[in-house]
Amino acid sequence: MGLAQIDTRVGDIAGNAELVTTWTAKAAEDGIHLVVFPEMTLTGYPPEDLVLRESFGHASEQAVADLARTLAEQGLGDVAVVVGYLAHSPDGAPGPAAATPDGEREDDAELPGDANPRTGTPRNAAALLHGGRVVAHYYKRHLPNYGVFDEARYFVPGTELPVVRLHGVDVALTICEDLWVEGGPCGVAGQAGVDLVVSPNASPYERAKDDLRLPMVRRRAAEARAPIVYCNQVGGQDELVFDGDSMIVAADGALLARAPQFVAHLLTVDLTVDPSVAPERRDGRIGPMTVTRHTVSEEPVPAFEPRTGTVADPLSDCEEVWRALVLGLRDFIDKNGFPSVVLGLSGGIDSAVVAVLAADALGADRVHGVGLPSKWSSEHSLADAEDLATRVGLHYSVVPIAPMVDAFHGAAELTGVAAENLQARVRGTLLMGLSNQHGHLLLTTGNKSEVAVGYSTLYGDSAGGFAPIKDVPKTLVWELARWRNAHARECGETEPVPQNSIDKPPSAELAPGQQDSDSLPSYEELDAVVVDYVDRDLGMAELLERGHGPEVVARVLRLVDAAEFKRRQSAPGTKISLKAFGRDRRLPITNRWRETLPTVREGVEHA
Repeated sequence: MGLAQIDTRVGDIAGNAELVTTWTAKAAEDGIHLVVFPEMTLTGYPPEDLVLRESFGHASEQAVADLARTLAEQGLGDVAVVVGYLAHSPDGAPGPAAATPDGEREDDAELPGDANPRTGTPRNAAALLHGGRVVAHYYKRHLPNYGVFDEARYFVPGTELPVVRLHGVDVALTICEDLWVEGGPCGVAGQAGVDLVVSPNASPYERAKDDLRLPMVRRRAAEARAPIVYCNQVGGQDELVFDGDSMIVAADGALLARAPQFVAHLLTVDLTVDPSVAPERRDGRIGPMTVTRHTVSEEPVPAFEPRTGTVADPLSDCEEVWRALVLGLRDFIDKNGFPSVVLGLSGGIDSAVVAVLAADALGADRVHGVGLPSKWSSEHSLADAEDLATRVGLHYSVVPIAPMVDAFHGAAELTGVAAENLQARVRGTLLMGLSNQHGHLLLTTGNKSEVAVGYSTLYGDSAGGFAPIKDVPKTLVWELARWRNAHARECGETEPVPQNSIDKPPSAELAPGQQDSDSLPSYEELDAVVVDYVDRDLGMAELLERGHGPEVVARVLRLVDAAEFKRRQSAPGTKISLKAFGRDRRLPITNRWRETLPTVREGVEHA
């Protein structure tokens, strides 16, 4: 049994098919009889509105048939391959499904009033390939429509549970969200009687999610009364990063094997099925699904000495986050074909951490840092930026901006915040100019705390094509810097982040003696409120119940709500939290709702 957690590219159907062929060959060399690939392997995940293009759907359908033939032609036809793809039924097939009173959707129902009618029937599908043909296909039953997921927008749910008999072993197919639903396809599989459940996944990373997966898979294994094979994608796709963490769990909940996070990997384990304790088999309608059976082979594989699966050691919280950010940044840069990156180095903690992330992701030679001192920049800022560049080994140059700022002031009278922000906008203009000149992608260095409260200048320090720490609160930025330095010490390497950048009070240095604490609560207070208000969607009363100070809450909520128009224009950045700004959190810019403490007057409740 093999689980190929691979890094696919959205839209690269031919390239993804080639990956399947390459990793199937590795599986064959290892004596594997069944190899499982991630969800929507051939199209990449998530394909978003590409699903709505009939040409894309047809290309995916054709690629599945071609892949089955290619595997057989290359002598790999005896290996059963489960691969995810976009299924797209031809014109005249049942259209998008309507909801029934119990909340389920039936395939033969039409969706009334559909403002964007789709041609054909798109489905999130998995196919089992063997002997040069597509033996069976499964259509995902449960379509997530929360957080970063929009699958109900695109796909029609399936109603069949295919069970494939392979070497005398009954294998049921499911996909991703089906595992998260109690009483779903795994429950149907348990009633139908199967020996194994395979589940291709594209489950995005967020902090500590690996701690949730194992208990969930154990629950489904108990429900299915069979081992669960959970194969997850790895790699970055825009704001999302996938960590792999594939696993095999026995029916009794024992963890048989688990793959490392954030790397492409072929996880193998030998499973033994005792035919003398075969479950009772049922076909036909079971609950909301119809069980269908397909036979590849009855003959069991020859006896062999089973190999014990390996269980990867868990990562610490900071290492897990760091590796997620590195992988998300690397794949964004490389998959989009950028040769290098550029960023402003201020000597502060944020730009330091972004620079080290970039060097870890791309190599220091592909990272270009620029010091952009103004007349308010302290001497230690330039010294700390240069120190960082030396420690990391990246390219570094200095462009003083004071003469340019003075020229702007000579042309237009700007005072107060407008004058302060001018410095940031000059820096942004210069960095974008260097980006255009040399083909670098500009990295913006704002963290989640700043993005939350709008503590950035539009077209200034917010300028850039990717924001590596956009979903990292300021307090976690410091933790990551300390962890990265400790990791360097353990490896006998130079600590990349200057200690002074970690220790000094944060400041934008846009005015004499300015510090972040002049206009913001402490970052410990700020981050605690942001987590509860943004990530958990708590209202004013709930925030106060959790012990946050009323003045701090009122101040932070006012800032967060007022900055929505800035966030709508911000660069994408890797998601690591429960709820990231961007596709994960969508609020109207024009919006008069504000959280206030409820009061009661004359028996009428007001907010």
